[in-house]
Order: sequence, then structure tokens, then C-alpha cells
Amino acid sequence: MPVSIEAARQVLHAQSFSRLLDAELTRFSAEGVELRVPVTAQVTQQNGFVHGGVVSYAADNALTFAGGAALGPAVVTSEFKINYVRPAMGDALVARASVVHAGRTQAVCRCEVFSLSGGDETLCAIAQGTITTVGSRRDDA
Repeated sequence: MPVSIEAARQVLHAQSFSRLLDAELTRFSAEGVELRVPVTAQVTQQNGFVHGGVVSYAADNALTFAGGAALGPAVVTSEFKINYVRPAMGDALVARASVVHAGRTQAVCRCEVFSLSGGDETLCAIAQGTITTVGSRRDDA
């Protein structure tokens, strides 16, 4: 059964770190997800760029929500890689992720993170990750 964007937003809101960053899920479907994070002074580093950990957060969460759209809501990131291609700055970050391949228990997903300034988008990072289902299996005990 597909998860609605409202249910996905409840999951995001249940994450205290996502609330701290004021993250918002703006798109959630089998075709892909979009996660927005406002850029504030609290998320920048000493040179005025968005801290890499915040860029990484946006990519990781977008990847996981994309995997969840394919596999169901009980998922976690089992691994991911990120390439920072330029410093992020501006008004907000937008992470767009989609599923590259999904099996029964895991999905490989890809994400691009853009920094928004005015109406312009600039690619700042590319990530790929594996999202895995979690649940009550006998061998997990």
C-alpha cells in the first residue's frame, strides 16, 4: 500500500533533528521525493557555506524517503556516498531523490542536492545510497 505525502510528512516531523532544521517534504511519490531545508546562520560554517553535515543530512533523508516510497515506510539507510561538487549557500537546500533499482528488501537510490538563491538552483552535491527494509525478522533478535 503506497504511503501518502501526509504520512511521510508525519515521519519527517517525528525526527527531532528534522524539526530543528525546519526541513519540509515538498514532494513524495514513486517517481521521486523532494526535501527542502532553509539556510540560516545556524547551519553555516566559518566561511559562510552550508555545513557539509547539513548537506549530507538532506541527501540521506531524501534517499531514505525515496527508498521508503518504493519499499514501504519501515526503512533505514544501510549505506550512502556523497560527492560535494561546490559549496552550498543561498536561501535553501533542495534534495531530489529517486529510486534507481528496487528489489524486495532494498533499493538503490540517487540524489542531487541544489542550493537555491532567489530563483536560481545550483548543484552542490550528488549522493547515492542503499535503503533497506527493517522489521521483525527472527534472525534480528
